[in-house]
Amino acid sequence: MQNNNAQTGPAPLLEARGLSKRYGATQALDSLDLAIAPGEVYCLLGPNGAGKTTTINLFLGFVAPSAGQALIGGADVSTNDRQTKQRIAYIPEQVMLYRNLSGLENLEYFAALGGRGSLGRERLTDILVEAGLERDVVDRRVSEYSKGMRQKVGVAIAIAKKADALLLDEPTSGLDPKASNEFSALVERLRNRGVAVLMATHDLFRAKETGTRVGIMRYGRLVTELSTDEIGHADLERIYLEHMHD
Repeated sequence: MQNNNAQTGPAPLLEARGLSKRYGATQALDSLDLAIAPGEVYCLLGPNGAGKTTTINLFLGFVAPSAGQALIGGADVSTNDRQTKQRIAYIPEQVMLYRNLSGLENLEYFAALGGRGSLGRERLTDILVEAGLERDVVDRRVSEYSKGMRQKVGVAIAIAKKADALLLDEPTSGLDPKASNEFSALVERLRNRGVAVLMATHDLFRAKETGTRVGIMRYGRLVTELSTDEIGHADLERIYLEHMHD
């Protein structure tokens, strides 16, 4: 059963109101209501096809909703594409960077593309280091980077852009435990700065460790919502598996 407790405190940065998406006969997302405030990390859990990536894509404006609204800072994504994109950063499972450019050159390019202009190489280097990249690798070509290093460049882009909201789609998939833990620490630092984070993930452990709330999805519907400070890892796994049974 979906938990629609009223939100108190700051107005949500990310909000879904009756958000739905249909592809032909397939209901990919069904009447999603969701609100994520500044400083929250909301983790969407569920199997493939549950509607997690569809939710992310609707907030990004990659697809148009069949019904309802995706709002960023109170602005409807469908009618305020440029305005809403300026407030968000997106890190997919595979961060798309220019392989023949260095980490620093990629950050310089994407920071300018995000409307921040030239921040200077020294400041951009500091941002990459802040995002967890070693200072001696910022000038290396991205083709030499591990997946974890590329994810850190993605976080650096979000920092340079001064994004209010961060959208993550399976960001720790394929990372070793150390890299996954480092990525979670970066997300926590952004949360502490007031960034609103929406993360789609299969990783129940990481959702419990990183998230402030988790939502479990199945067949395009949000079936339950939990506060992570009220449950343990075993509780989350048990509740998740209960909802996966027919």
